[in-house]
Amino acid sequence: MSSVRVIPLGGVGEIGKNCTVIEQDDDIIVLDCGLSFPTEEMPGIDIVIPDFTYLLENKDRVRGIFITHAHEDHVGALPYLLKELNVPLYASEFTHALIRNKLDEKLDTKKLDLRTYKGGDILKAGSLSVEPIRITHSIPENYSLAVRTKHGIVLLTSDFKLDFTPVDGKQSNLNRFAEIGKEGVVLLLSDSTNVERPGWGPSEQSVKKELEAVLAAAEGRVLLTTFASNIHRMQQFFEAAADVGRKVAIVGRRMEQNVEICSQMKFIRIPKGTQIRLDEMKQYPDDKVAILTTGSQGEPMSALVQMSRGEYGRLQIRAGDTLIYSARPIPGNEGAIWRTINRLFRQGCKVMYGQNSNVHVSGHAYQEELKTMINLTQPYYLAPVHGEPRHQEIYLQMARAMGYPEHRLFELKDGDCLVLEETSAAIMGGIQVGRVLVDNSGRPGVPDEVLRDRRNLANDGVVSVTVVVDIEQGEIVGDTMISARGFHGPEGSLEKVTEVVDHALDALSREEVTDVSRVRHEVADSARRFIQHRYQLRPLVLVNIAEI
Repeated sequence: MSSVRVIPLGGVGEIGKNCTVIEQDDDIIVLDCGLSFPTEEMPGIDIVIPDFTYLLENKDRVRGIFITHAHEDHVGALPYLLKELNVPLYASEFTHALIRNKLDEKLDTKKLDLRTYKGGDILKAGSLSVEPIRITHSIPENYSLAVRTKHGIVLLTSDFKLDFTPVDGKQSNLNRFAEIGKEGVVLLLSDSTNVERPGWGPSEQSVKKELEAVLAAAEGRVLLTTFASNIHRMQQFFEAAADVGRKVAIVGRRMEQNVEICSQMKFIRIPKGTQIRLDEMKQYPDDKVAILTTGSQGEPMSALVQMSRGEYGRLQIRAGDTLIYSARPIPGNEGAIWRTINRLFRQGCKVMYGQNSNVHVSGHAYQEELKTMINLTQPYYLAPVHGEPRHQEIYLQMARAMGYPEHRLFELKDGDCLVLEETSAAIMGGIQVGRVLVDNSGRPGVPDEVLRDRRNLANDGVVSVTVVVDIEQGEIVGDTMISARGFHGPEGSLEKVTEVVDHALDALSREEVTDVSRVRHEVADSARRFIQHRYQLRPLVLVNIAEI
């Protein structure tokens, strides 16, 4: 009997860019296609997406892409993959509605094969089939994906929590999880983000009481920032504002779009007369106004970050305002978030944030919920995903305590090939994967050399060296010219760099001087090594060769 291969292209050993490949015979399916956000070591980078080389090399075998839910770390890379690989895209009606604008910005969606599923559907994909199963999260229409293979069901939980009082009233289909457990789950790919937290996570509904208390007590305007896709949180903010008599305005293009879409589809039900336009706020006193805004992750161009800098023309922060930070920082964004919060404090805005504020609950399962999923589905093999290495290790420790032997537990890395046979499983080799960087140009594939140059430029500036060469005579003409921008070396340092460069040029023969590439290399190398060794600085060194 043929083997089944499970290959994560992203989303294991990290938070973000979730993308998993499942192979059987000549058939490949893709589960999710997400992005992650850049760290501070990635200047100029907007997003990070998986490396799709393996899929593009095997494009004739790909039968479809199946999406669990509409969060960016599960759908954000779709425009880049679908541009190169036009295969059926399966998602719920709600998820399709939210990602449509994103796809429209980069692709002709009329040419895409967009297919809608509902919970319980059996979606055929060559020799494989996929069944979506409803499970609660911080966004509507979230589904686990049960992939039927020759060796049993491979179950990807998606992001989840077991919320028994969800905002939309639609609970997880626990009976179906138990049924597929009896049918035979060979491998559980489980969310592990909150495995460090014992017990059960609080219900999303618990946030409303705290939001209402803040909205009632604040003497000025109240702003709430969260993910633009956190539909349940926005629903509760509208309801809490209506309960205390405040009007709600929305700031931020993506949030405005999502509220409009969700209102039309009845996934958000705004109390009558509660929502107003931003330009209507001046008609109401500050204590009757509430504002929903983007910018929870410190995104430089978001409305909240621009407001914190006093650069947002449509709205300015005023002393006496209150901001509710109702989100969890994505790893790597902490610095940008704290800088934004500090600027808001300086402007006289009170900011509520952190676990002690009770204005945010996680959409991810705590330990007892993770154990419940294991007990319901009774998987033979376990592999934690959607977590950093520490989350994976703690999850596996938990599984060991539940009686799972070592040979049935796997700590995957991106690119690993987990091979399922009829009576065994093992990580057997892997494929080449990596991160693909996308900057403001929208073109994926910013190389590491460019990233390194950007870091050097940002940290230590640029040193420019100009040399005039007589190619025919093989001679250096005139003096070496050096200038700098953003470079802060000791007094006289550029003069010393000039001496080092001149010495390197004097060592070249006439024949070597006629080789412009050789001259450029010697100048750059000598200047760079001297500055690094003498001053412990790494400026970007640019060499200009003028030929006469």
